Amino acid sequence: MDGMMKVAVMNGIGEMGFEQRPIPSPKNNEVLVKLEYVGICGSDLHYYETGRIGNYIVEPPFVLGHEPGGVVVEVGADVKHLKAGDRVALEPGKTCGHCEFCKTGRYNLCPDVVFFATPPVDGVFQEYVAHEADLCFKLPDNVSTLEGALIEPLAVGFHAAIQGNARAGQTAVVLGAGCIGLVCMMALKAMGVMNVYVVDIMEKRLEKALELGATAVINAGKTDAVKAILELTAGEGCDLAVEAAGTEITTKQAVSMTKKGSNIVLVGYSKSGEMTLPMSLILDKELTIKTVFRYRHIYPMAIEAVAAGKVNLKGIVTNEFSLDEAQKAMDYSVNNKAEIVKAVIKIG
Repeated sequence: MDGMMKVAVMNGIGEMGFEQRPIPSPKNNEVLVKLEYVGICGSDLHYYETGRIGNYIVEPPFVLGHEPGGVVVEVGADVKHLKAGDRVALEPGKTCGHCEFCKTGRYNLCPDVVFFATPPVDGVFQEYVAHEADLCFKLPDNVSTLEGALIEPLAVGFHAAIQGNARAGQTAVVLGAGCIGLVCMMALKAMGVMNVYVVDIMEKRLEKALELGATAVINAGKTDAVKAILELTAGEGCDLAVEAAGTEITTKQAVSMTKKGSNIVLVGYSKSGEMTLPMSLILDKELTIKTVFRYRHIYPMAIEAVAAGKVNLKGIVTNEFSLDEAQKAMDYSVNNKAEIVKAVIKIG
């Protein structure tokens, strides 16, 4: 497809602008997707606020956004499973396929991954993208492209649940009720976990957690969260804890909230990158601590869960902006974190 497309670019810290770029042409194994929705992730906000995450440093002009859903408009010569008009969710990371991790199925750990909006790779705050067809997953008729865009964070939630060996009949606690905490909660419920308690200090997020199916919520700014969880579980503690806030306090709470022999899954990134944890208690309780880096082999499962009505992805969206409002979208998301659960950009 010939022509130009609008691209929202980060021109510097706290500064968005626009460029006109050529619409890309798909390679033989790619499809061209007209994007309809792109989620705004916490990593997008972090790059926007600070210009870097660890060793990944933004060099403007840079395109943010890695949670896309859209419609196929053109297919490469070798693509057989998709056609123009198919609505798709795009998995944003292309891996090498040859390293130890790819060959053993742990492709999310590939050291040579090319991932949308991870410097120096541009993201998808734009009208079109050409992407490897095998990373574009067709959406069922009852799953919208808005939900397709949110399959990416939901995949993190399911990966966390799988890492924690979540199963029917368990009781779990999720610490942190931002977007990732909420999708973790919904993934746990979809996998049959009986009771899922959610802890946060922001009332609006806790209200959203209840709306989306949390068994009960705890405002840790007003209540001793550990004491509350122990009371809710008759003094036993939970079978599984998912830490999605990325703080030392909540990680320590997770250790205290869980039964002996339980699993703790760390999903949230600490701002400092370091924590001091009660290792004697962790050893005494023989806790297993697992971590999450993105996801692997999850998109089909996540899409099916949404299609079957087990996960209400639309319910996490609290704010919608147009592509023309990219600056407003980013500024509002940065300055109103207590009010926004999940913001998305509608393209076009």
